[in-house]
Amino acid sequence: MEENRNTSFQLKGRDMDSILQSLEEGVSEIFTSERYTEYLQTMAKFHNYSFNNTMLIALQRPDATLVTGYRNWQSMGRQVMKGEKGITIIAPTPIKKKQMQEVLDKEGRPVLNENGDSIMKEVEVKIPRFKAITVFDIAQTVGDPIELMVPEELKEAVNNYDLFMEAITEVSPVPIRFDEISGNAKGYYHNEDKEIVIRKGMSESQTIKTAIHESGHARLHDRDEMKAKGEKKDRMTAEVEAESVAYCVCCAFGLDTSEYSFPYIANWSSGKDMKELKSSMDLIRRTAG
Repeated sequence: MEENRNTSFQLKGRDMDSILQSLEEGVSEIFTSERYTEYLQTMAKFHNYSFNNTMLIALQRPDATLVTGYRNWQSMGRQVMKGEKGITIIAPTPIKKKQMQEVLDKEGRPVLNENGDSIMKEVEVKIPRFKAITVFDIAQTVGDPIELMVPEELKEAVNNYDLFMEAITEVSPVPIRFDEISGNAKGYYHNEDKEIVIRKGMSESQTIKTAIHESGHARLHDRDEMKAKGEKKDRMTAEVEAESVAYCVCCAFGLDTSEYSFPYIANWSSGKDMKELKSSMDLIRRTAG
């Protein structure tokens, strides 16, 4: 079994206030070290998880691949090994509560009684609540084998290149075409023509990476759509978001990511507050997903 790569990051406690405080510290930490790519790798494996839970897994056990609770592992014929430390994540535990509510007609207007008062009825509503739960990674268990969907690493020549490009073309919000490009750019998104242009003659894997990166720009940074939403992003933020999306997608499909690096990530994050950082990271998570 591979050596456990658990980090030294410790949650301050299991109550929600302590967990959220730990999350804020963790968000700051990933931008001040080489842990950014480590976080993106976790995001690629757990793209259906919330931002908070993705971050909690990345902070506590970045090499995790499949997590679930103690009893769930037992139901699948596996047992958590003695002495293993669990991973704390957040689970919704809504509570039901009865309350009085106005009766509305088909037009959404209150229905009145003979005295002109609103008619009320008792309804059951769900109130959001969350609690800390403990899960374990498959590497912390022994027992019956579990079939994992681990993709084969895509080499320079991609066996399913045509299928891959067809899929990228389908999810891209704008058309993709190939052309000669002057300078060093491998591709670009054209804000006026609403198209992605990719340099001709590159390797299949580089073409795929570029197509994913530029699709990220087209989806997140279209000038007209951003203006309509009242959004403004500097060039560095746009590049961090597009490159991070591309890294996550490449990780998920086993495409070689060794050439990716984020040496500028600390400078990019230093001028931003926690709300901005979380917003960008959640946007990356949802777009890559």
